[in-house]
Amino acid sequence: MRLVRILSTAALALAASLALVVPAEAAGANYVALGDSYSSGTGTGSYYGDSGGCKRSPYSYPALWAASHAPTSFKFVACSGARTGDVLNNQVSALTSATSLVSISIGGNDAGFTDVITTCTFGSDSTCINRVNQAKAYATNTLPGLLDNVYTQIRSRAPSARVVVLGYPRLYKVPGSCSVGLSDTKRSAINSASDTLHQVISARAGAKAFSYRDLRGAFTGHEICSGDWWLNSLSWPVEESYHPNRNGQRLGYLPQLNAVTG
Repeated sequence: MRLVRILSTAALALAASLALVVPAEAAGANYVALGDSYSSGTGTGSYYGDSGGCKRSPYSYPALWAASHAPTSFKFVACSGARTGDVLNNQVSALTSATSLVSISIGGNDAGFTDVITTCTFGSDSTCINRVNQAKAYATNTLPGLLDNVYTQIRSRAPSARVVVLGYPRLYKVPGSCSVGLSDTKRSAINSASDTLHQVISARAGAKAFSYRDLRGAFTGHEICSGDWWLNSLSWPVEESYHPNRNGQRLGYLPQLNAVTG
């Protein structure tokens, strides 16, 4: 009987210790997906009817993760075009003390992503480089404070949540297989903006002890002008342009979230 009691006590202790290391998301997450178009799934071509201009897609990485993990709850509030201020005003209210998992991509629109692409598409190489440099200066000097505001609100409203911050891929393979479109000079400049966003976002996420995922490596070999594009080039409708396609969401972004949550 004493041996049975000892074994039972040991089993209970082992179970308790294991319970301490099992991620909350593995036990049934309360998941909230925040962010911009790279999180909403703009670019995949199919959207929930009630998401309107936010273009939330069943082919987005948050929706795919929810479909495969069956979380206890799933709030999908990421929105195409969102900036840090939109996250604060329209999205963080979805968080509660019960939230156990948060994902977010944000910062690209604050840095002027759309205007950079437009300028580089219609302007000269030098005009493109100048606009990219302006965006990089903004990302370096102003974006850190904006990200801090967002990340502070996330932690305040969801104090126990695992927070996964996902970055942005480089858009172009340089040199690549495309014989038309932007010059390699423009493509390299745009890619350098992605590198700056990586540096800024990773640093601010790290300062909050959030999990940061660098998408540049995941998309290497799958950029625009590569042999296997996971991103749209100039497309119709135009808002689909320069966003991950379905493979980009499923094979690029989703594995990065899975790598953190299991």
